[in-house]
Order: sequence, then structure tokens, then C-alpha cells
Amino acid sequence: MLSPVVDDDGAPFWEYAARGELRVQACAAPDCGRLRFPPRPCCPHCQSFDSEWRRVSGRGRIWSYVFPHPPLLPDYAAQAPYNAVVVELAEDPLIRLVGNVVADPDAALDSVEPSRLRIGARVQVAFTEVDGVTVPRWLLERA
Repeated sequence: MLSPVVDDDGAPFWEYAARGELRVQACAAPDCGRLRFPPRPCCPHCQSFDSEWRRVSGRGRIWSYVFPHPPLLPDYAAQAPYNAVVVELAEDPLIRLVGNVVADPDAALDSVEPSRLRIGARVQVAFTEVDGVTVPRWLLERA
């Protein structure tokens, strides 16, 4: 299975995830404060180097999704068909994270029937450990 590449800018994201918290980097300049993802040293809006990690609700909507056919990597073949989604966060629809919608945090990637996914579906983050790294996954919210 793929594991994230943890760099200096993104390391806090993974540390918070290990605690079950979804946090996104934000500009700490008093006149900006905008969220940004992926994390980076400089704010793309005001060019400030001041930043903080802001806890977000973990709620969002499916912005896009795909069912890879055939799976691109052998380790994923046993779980096909599985979904890969792009989720826009409730706090800022321009902040988008990639992941999978699953039935529960530790469920297999193919645990949600493909027909249940749709653009705009509300989701909530959940965390699970994969190969020693805690990763965010997404659960469909009940309508």
C-alpha cells in the first residue's frame, strides 16, 4: 500500500492525524489568516512566512471521485473496485484532500458500494493506521 511521504512542511499534518485531529496549515499574518493545503513555507495569498496549524471540523463534500480500473498497483487489486475521492473541506471549499470513502475507519477500501458515492455527498473524516502511519479516510454522513 502507498504510504505518505512526510516532509518538513507536512510533518505536523501527520502528527495531528496520529492524534485523531484534522488540522490544516493557515497563514498567521494578522491581515490574512487563510487556510492552505498542501502545506508550504510561504502563504500563496500574502507571502507571509508565519503559519499555524488550525483544527478543522473534518466535514466536507465529495468534490470528485474515481474507481481505478484496473488498479494501478498490485497491492490494491484485491480491494477493487475501490474509490479514490477528492474532498473539499467545509471550512474552505478550495482546500481539498485526497482519500477513500469507507464504511468505518478500519474497513477495506472496497467497503462502500460504488452506487452510494456522488458528487456533493457529505463526508466526515475518520482516521486509521496503515503501515505505521495514521491516515485520514472519509465516512459518508447520514442524510
